Amino acid sequence: MQIDTRLREAIAAALHNHGADYVEVRIEETEATHLLFRGRELEEVGRSQGVAGCVRAAVAGGWGFVSFQDCNPSLLRERVATAVGHARLVGRERTLLAPVPPVEAQIPPRLLKDPRLVPLVEKKRLLEGYNEALWGVPGVQSSTIAYAETWRRVIFANSEGSFLQQERVDVALRVSAVARQGGDVQQVGISVGSLGDFGVVEGLEGTVREIARKAVAMLSAPSVTPGHYTVLLDPVLAGVFIHEAFGHLSEADHVYEDPRLQQIMVLGRCFGSPLLNVVDGAAVPGLRGSYAYDDEGVAAQKTYLIREGVLVGRLHSRETAARMGEQPTGNARAVSAAFPPIVRMTNTFIEPGPHTLEDLLGDIRDGIYCKNWYGGMTSMEQFTFSAGEAYRIRNGRIEELLRPVMLTGNLFTTLQNIDGIANDLAFNQGGGCGKGGQFPLPVSNGSPHIRIRDVLVVGR
Repeated sequence: MQIDTRLREAIAAALHNHGADYVEVRIEETEATHLLFRGRELEEVGRSQGVAGCVRAAVAGGWGFVSFQDCNPSLLRERVATAVGHARLVGRERTLLAPVPPVEAQIPPRLLKDPRLVPLVEKKRLLEGYNEALWGVPGVQSSTIAYAETWRRVIFANSEGSFLQQERVDVALRVSAVARQGGDVQQVGISVGSLGDFGVVEGLEGTVREIARKAVAMLSAPSVTPGHYTVLLDPVLAGVFIHEAFGHLSEADHVYEDPRLQQIMVLGRCFGSPLLNVVDGAAVPGLRGSYAYDDEGVAAQKTYLIREGVLVGRLHSRETAARMGEQPTGNARAVSAAFPPIVRMTNTFIEPGPHTLEDLLGDIRDGIYCKNWYGGMTSMEQFTFSAGEAYRIRNGRIEELLRPVMLTGNLFTTLQNIDGIANDLAFNQGGGCGKGGQFPLPVSNGSPHIRIRDVLVVGR
C-alpha cells in the first residue's frame, strides 16, 4: 500500500531543524479480531482498529518520548518539539548510538492463508468444533479457547534519513482443558501461532481432544518421587527454557545496568559443551518473531549467543551496542506505539545437534520426559519451570504419565549438564513475551529434544 504523501511530507518536515541529537517517528495502524470461549459458552467476540503514533528524541544522552492517538500530520512538528524538550530535561552526557546506514524500504506482509479473508462466522464455527471436542471427553470441568489476529502497519522515520513501512499479520490460538476430582485440579493446554497463516489453527480436533484426555488422566497419575534425575525435554519446553532462563540474561540492557550480571555474562566464558549453540534472530524467516527491520530501523540479523558452548554475543539496541562497544543486532522492539523500543528477543532457539531422539532415550536408565510448558519463574541464574506433561523413562523407554512436575536449578550448572542434543529442531510460536510493561510481544522459541543430567525434579 502506498504511503500517504501528505503524511510523508509532514514527517520529513517534523524531522528537520529539531535541535536534538537524534529523533525518530513511528506511526502505527492496526486492525484486530479476537474470540474467547470460556467453558461451553462464547464469551467475547471483538474487532478493533486504530491509529497511533509516537516520537522519541535524544539530547545529551537523555531520552524524551511522546505517544499520541491523534495522528494529524499538522501536529507532528509540535510533538517532536515536546519530545525534544523532555529529552533536554534529563540529558547530562553524550548521546551514544551505534551507527547504521539509513534505509528506505516498503515491506509487505508475509501471507499464506490470510486470516483477514476468513469470515468471522467460519472462525466461530472452527472454535465451536474445538469446544465440542474438549467437552466430548468425560471428566472435563472447564475450558478456555482464545483466538486473536492482528494486522499492523508501521511507518518509521528518523533524523538520519531512514523511512520504512512494514506490515505484518499475526495469528495466535490458546486452548486449555481443566479436569477436577474433589480438590484436585489438573490442566493441559496448547498454544499455536503464525506469521500470516490461518492454516496453523485449523485441523486441530485430534490435538484438542488429546489435551482433554491428558488432563483427565493426570488426576489418577502417580506422583514423582522428588530427587535429581536425568531429564529429557521436548522442543517446546526446551525452547521456553532457553528463552526465559538464558535469553533474558542476553538482553544487553540488563547486562549494562547490572554489575553482577556483567561479571557473569562475560564474552568468552564457557557455558556448556561444544554441542551447545544458541541463536536469536529476526532474520530467521517465517516465524512470529521475524521481521525485516526492528523499531529503530536496524536490519534483522541472526545472532549467535552461545557457539560451541562459549558465550559469544548478546542482543542490542543501538544505544546498548554503542555503550558496550559492540555491534547492533536489530533487537530493539516495541509492542505498540504507546511504548519506546527496548531490547527484546525475536526467535530464540538451540540449534540441532548430532543425536537422534532414540540416542538420547537409549542411555537413560531412570529419568523423566518433560513436554510442553505450564509456567515458571527466573531470578538471575536461578529458575523454576513447570512442565505441561511428564512421563517416567525406564531403560530407554517412555513409560507412564506422571502428575505434573517442576524443574529447578541454576542456569549455568544446567547448561553445563546438557549432554545430548537431538537433530529434530521444532519451534513453539504460540507465546508472547513480556518485559518492561510491554506484553504480549510476538516471539518464537525452539529447540531439538535435549538431555540434561542431574536436574532437581519435584511435584507441582
